[in-house]
Amino acid sequence: MLHRRTPRHAPTRLDSRNVRLAASAAIAAVALSVFALARTERGMALLGRGVAFLELYAGVFALMLFTATVGLGLLTTERVFLSPANRVRAQLAHRATAVIGLGYLVTHVVLMMTLSHVPVTAVVLPTAGLWVALGTVSFNLIIMVLVTGVIRGRFAVSGRPWMWRMLHGGAYLAWPVAVLHGLTAGRSAAAWVVWSYAACLAAVGAALLVRVLATLLRPVTLPEAVAGPAVSAEPLVRPEEINAPVSLAAARRRYREAG
Repeated sequence: MLHRRTPRHAPTRLDSRNVRLAASAAIAAVALSVFALARTERGMALLGRGVAFLELYAGVFALMLFTATVGLGLLTTERVFLSPANRVRAQLAHRATAVIGLGYLVTHVVLMMTLSHVPVTAVVLPTAGLWVALGTVSFNLIIMVLVTGVIRGRFAVSGRPWMWRMLHGGAYLAWPVAVLHGLTAGRSAAAWVVWSYAACLAAVGAALLVRVLATLLRPVTLPEAVAGPAVSAEPLVRPEEINAPVSLAAARRRYREAG
């Protein structure tokens, strides 16, 4: 992950100001399009269809994107199958899927509240039944994981990378909880949804297998002996002469002999 204080690799073309400006412009264009559609009757009908679609599938899309995030997170830490350049690309894809998945997740949560499917308190407190409560727990864990991902560099500077790993590792708990929530909460899942969840499980399982194989195949790190500079047999200044008084003539003579 790039950080201004402690950069670990050189920035790429995908991690530049132009890309960030383009993403901001795309978001602004979508917001303006929604505003323009809301001012016409036909536009409102289209927005209603879009809201109905997102009500059903925003959570599914969020889970699929977070599946990609978890899988890429497992792959970016191994150093056997991926070159350094590909690891950088995988890290950027890991961050991109996390941000897009967060957008779908927030959309899912907002729609569930505004359409009165769950109370507002269910966003932070598991108060809407067991299966919905699983979504609450997963949502809180995902927010914690994303926040720790953003401030990763601060943990590195503070000398506590183990704390970042522990907090960021909450993704490995949030993801299976989200899968269970998606299969049990709300209406009965369609067959293709169940198959998509099975594909998500298979994808993360494959990434985990690659991670385990890379760990097993990683060569053992051995200490390397480095030859130091040669040390002369006789020091220029003997220990007993360090604090001994020296006359100006003797100092000049010693300086000429040393030079």
